[in-house]
Amino acid sequence: MNWARTTRVLAVVGLGAAAFVAADPLAMARPKPAPEIEAPPPPPPPAGPVALPQRTLADAAAFEAWLERVQATSPAFTSGASVALALKNATAYEPRALIRGAVAYAAVAALEDQTFVNEVRAAGNTPENRRLMVGYLMADPGYALLFKGSDGAAGLAREALASGGLKLLAAGKAVKQSAYDIQHQAWSKVEVVNRDGRLKAVEAEGVSPMPEAADHVDALQRAATGGTPLPITAGPARPPYTPLVARAIQLAAIAALGEAGDGTYDQLSILAADEGTNTCLHMAKLNLYQCLAVSKPNYEDVFCMGQHGMADPGACLARNAGVALPPEGPSAAASAIKPATAAAG
Repeated sequence: MNWARTTRVLAVVGLGAAAFVAADPLAMARPKPAPEIEAPPPPPPPAGPVALPQRTLADAAAFEAWLERVQATSPAFTSGASVALALKNATAYEPRALIRGAVAYAAVAALEDQTFVNEVRAAGNTPENRRLMVGYLMADPGYALLFKGSDGAAGLAREALASGGLKLLAAGKAVKQSAYDIQHQAWSKVEVVNRDGRLKAVEAEGVSPMPEAADHVDALQRAATGGTPLPITAGPARPPYTPLVARAIQLAAIAALGEAGDGTYDQLSILAADEGTNTCLHMAKLNLYQCLAVSKPNYEDVFCMGQHGMADPGACLARNAGVALPPEGPSAAASAIKPATAAAG
C-alpha cells in the first residue's frame, strides 16, 4: 500500500517537473550567479622619496664650502692682510657645527650606493615597517649596517671625510712650511697689527655659525637623490667603522626610507655628533688660540694657522674617519730659524 502510494507521488512530481521544463525550456540552461568576490585591500602607501632635510643639506654645503676654501689657501703670502684673511677663513667654524656638516656630507656620499638604498627601501615596504625601522635606526646606528650594501655606503662615507681631511692636512703642512720660506720678506717680520683684536676675532669665529653656502645645496641634493654623484669613488669598507662613519650611514638609512623630511631636522641633528671628533677639534682650537696669543710677527701667524688652523683639524677628520695619517717626512726647513712658537707648538 505504501509503496504504491510513493510510486504515484513520484510520478506526479515527475510530470510536474516535465511540465515546468516544457513551459520554460531555458530554465535549466541559465547559469548560476557567480559568487561575489571581495576586492583586495589597496596596497600600502609607498615610501616617500629619498631625501634629506633642506637644513641638513645646508649643513653639508657649509662643510663642503669650508673645506674647499681652506684647502685652496695659497702658501704664497705677500702681506699681513693676506695672512689675516686666510686665518679668518680657516678658523670660521664651531666644532659641533663642523661635525654636523661632516656627517651630513658623508651621508650624501653614502646615499650614492644604490644597493644599500634599494635594500633599505625594500625592507620598509609598509608604513608600519618604516616606523619600526626609524625607531631602530634612531636607537642604534649599527642597525643600518645589517643591510646589504652598507659596506659600499660606508666606503663612500669614509672616503668623503678622509679625502677632505687629508687634503686639508696637506694644505696645512704647505702653509706651515711657508712660515719658514717667507722669513726673508720684510713684511713677514713686521708685528701683526692689533694682535689682541686679531685673537678676539678668531675666537669669535670659533663660536659662530659656519658661513652658508647656498650655491652648493643643489648639487648635494642631486647627489643624494640619485642624480649627479659627488666626485668621490671608493670600494666597500670592511667594519668596524668609526662613530663618525657609522653616524653617516645611520642618517643615510633614514633618508633612504623617505623618513627624513624637513620636520625631522632637529631630531636628526642629534645623531650628527661625535664626541671623539669634537674633542679633537676643540684641542686644535685651543692650541691655535695659545699659539696666536704669543705670536708677534706675521710669519708666526702663518705657522699657527698652518699647524693648528688647518693641519690639526684635517688630521681630526681623517683619523676619525678611520684612515691612517701619512708619516711625517723630514722638514726642508729643519735647519732654518723657526718661529718662537714653533718649539712650543
